[in-house]
Amino acid sequence: MTDETNVNDDVAARSPEFVQSLERGLAVIRAFDSRRPSLTLSDVARETSLSRASARRFLHTLVELGYVATDGREFSLRPTVLDLGYAYLSSLTLPEVATVHLQELSERVGESSSVAVLDGADIVYVARVATHRIMSAAITVGTRFPAYATSMGRAVLAHAEPAVLDAYLASTELEPLTSRTITKPRDLRAELVRVREQGWALVDQELEEGLRSVSAPLRDGAGRVVAAVNVSAPVRRGEIAEILEHLLPPLLKAAAAIEADLVRMR
Repeated sequence: MTDETNVNDDVAARSPEFVQSLERGLAVIRAFDSRRPSLTLSDVARETSLSRASARRFLHTLVELGYVATDGREFSLRPTVLDLGYAYLSSLTLPEVATVHLQELSERVGESSSVAVLDGADIVYVARVATHRIMSAAITVGTRFPAYATSMGRAVLAHAEPAVLDAYLASTELEPLTSRTITKPRDLRAELVRVREQGWALVDQELEEGLRSVSAPLRDGAGRVVAAVNVSAPVRRGEIAEILEHLLPPLLKAAAAIEADLVRMR
């Protein structure tokens, strides 16, 4: 009995439409990963439980299709294989793309993370991974806050066209949500210039006492800022410099990863 028979002896129980050769071809592609970027024919046969003859046919088919490269002895995936994933990414929405990165970000820093878009005078949460409740008001997808008092709002407003920002300030009353909230248009403009220059926004207890938040803008495939991603933390986490040292690098890395996926969606 061959290895292929052992692996596929449950095929009879599958749907009549099941294409076993496609399953085997995909298994060959999945045999490669970051730990095994290059494999010999024997490696692929062993990893997929295919016979050497079958593994050879699948590999050379993938070579002819442009998905696999070979130097005559070892095989490796070519960038063309990414096209298989791009078709999926192109069908995703921003929340779907962002969520997996928010989960990784929250696990790394131990704090809640979110993505929001600008809608009128407010930001609206479109994706969120919460580790614990740090605000008096529960935050869920669809929650709205005044953009001027939030780090995500500022991350987006900082890249708005001058006419858009002028209209925003003309139509929005900058109310003091805490004693720290910026309430003068001149001061907010200055803060937005700083945000644009440094590439991220920090809000220190302007939305709610005891809460700090740091955000980075998110650009779509055309380079336009369409949203922002943030991490929020209670002030007990430490001084601002400590929080930035802990949160900012992972945040910027997550923003870059989300943007990379958004570019693929273009």
